[in-house]
Amino acid sequence: MGESKSRRITVAQGDGIGPEITAAVLKILDAAECGLEYDHIDVGERAYLSGHSSGVPPEAWAALRRNSVFLKGPITTPQGSGYKSLNVTIRKTLGLFANVRPCRSYHPFVRTAHPNMDVVVVRENEEDLYAGIEHRQTVDVFQCLKVVSIPGTEKIIRYAFEYALANGRRKVTCLVKDNIMKVTDGLFSETFRRIGKEYPGLQQEVQIIDIGTARVATQPGRYDVIVTLNLYGDIISDVTAELSGSVGMAGSANVGERISMFEAIHGSAPDIAGLDVANPSGLLNAACMMLVHMGLGDRAQRIENAWLCALEDGLHTADVFRDGQSSARVGTEAFANAVIERLGRTPSTLKPVPAAGGSIPSYTYTRPTPRRELCGIDVFVCDATRTPAQLAEALNAAAADILRLKLITNRGVKVWPDGFDETFCTDHWRCRFVAPGATVGDAKASYEPIERTRVLALLGALERAGIEAVKTENLYLFDGVRGFSLGQGE
Repeated sequence: MGESKSRRITVAQGDGIGPEITAAVLKILDAAECGLEYDHIDVGERAYLSGHSSGVPPEAWAALRRNSVFLKGPITTPQGSGYKSLNVTIRKTLGLFANVRPCRSYHPFVRTAHPNMDVVVVRENEEDLYAGIEHRQTVDVFQCLKVVSIPGTEKIIRYAFEYALANGRRKVTCLVKDNIMKVTDGLFSETFRRIGKEYPGLQQEVQIIDIGTARVATQPGRYDVIVTLNLYGDIISDVTAELSGSVGMAGSANVGERISMFEAIHGSAPDIAGLDVANPSGLLNAACMMLVHMGLGDRAQRIENAWLCALEDGLHTADVFRDGQSSARVGTEAFANAVIERLGRTPSTLKPVPAAGGSIPSYTYTRPTPRRELCGIDVFVCDATRTPAQLAEALNAAAADILRLKLITNRGVKVWPDGFDETFCTDHWRCRFVAPGATVGDAKASYEPIERTRVLALLGALERAGIEAVKTENLYLFDGVRGFSLGQGE
């Protein structure tokens, strides 16, 4: 992940069980003589409730930007009132583009159906549906925009390949839904195949996310490094963590070009806060990833070996305790002490694995310069009274010779022309207009450049006709290639 020369880091203890597990982890780091200095900040629930809508006060932002490493306990986002996720805010604001979540099994000491699982999920961290751009457009219809960019896609895919090389991995799998989302997920899979040609020594495959998730859940041994978009990665990494035996064991890195954040993947678990029963292992594993990132891999190895020895000796917190396998049920503080007592030892059964890290490839985005031509417009109309045929008649009358109505869809399905009465319709219609002389039968030939003044004239004509446009999307050709998907049934 790169090397940080400074040993001063920012620490947030978080909410719920956060203070307990953070204290336990810092105690272990100090006992291992990591030589770290800490700037403590207060973010999360208290910051939200004191009026900071991001959950991060100004002084906390200053510390986060001053230090290049951030160790964060789990955060509680208050319910309701439109509070945004603090994690998402920090990741996007500070450019933490890669979320890295290693998940391996610790058989036979932690129960799992997959004793040989060792999977790393590399998740794009800034884009996709997590852009959080949502609108209620009509009475019936709500929308969330899926935002995927060329530079965001190239950075995460190149990082996944570099990570695989740096950690001796054999294969990289790309999970997408490009059979449905041909433009956004299509960009991701096409970029994966293109960049993959630069890494001929690694096995590579593209899988559809639905069957891929099923296979991860039942056959995790098929996978090594997985790279995917933001939402898919969030789901897949929780699946792999659960398969390993406990979500409480997994840590993650959020890697940026200048700043990186390390955290457990689990939540703040307020129901067990203050009871000294929480498992600090997830945050400890994240801290080991942090040490590797800081160039302190020897300290990370020493701590991880001691942690594995504690697991082997059957000293288990409540979430992984098993009668007949565990020797003692221990609390948060006792488990931390057990790890400290074993510093310098190596495990006898579990294989010591260096805490994961990966170098950040240098990347400069050179924006392509294709010929971009406006060829139509999708006008999203709110109408709760007319049938598709009646709406088409009104649209054609308003558009006259400005532009030609090509189709109307409702929730993505074509309902005009030649729609079916069985198709359920809401009050939200996508009405696609193209050049007046454009052909209708051949999808590729149906689009030709138009003047922007026609779009403006069309919108004015619809307004005068009493047709309410709630949203528009311009349709563009890029070097003659459609930059938009066809309507279902078009």
